[in-house]
Amino acid sequence: MAKLIDIDELADYLRLRKQTIYNWLHVGKISGIKVGGVWRFDRKEIESWLKTKKRSSKETKVGV
Repeated sequence: MAKLIDIDELADYLRLRKQTIYNWLHVGKISGIKVGGVWRFDRKEIESWLKTKKRSSKETKVGV
């Protein structure tokens, strides 16, 4: 079974404000599930999403 976390836990995990997460939900940048009026997020999906955002050191070097 998937490990679901709420918006407070996700905000702590990503070190973001809750409003940023709500904004990302609104524009479709991340996905979640609303259960009983509370947003829930699959921890594994969030981790996979983060891996797709990872850049290599070659991409982050300036002027290379």
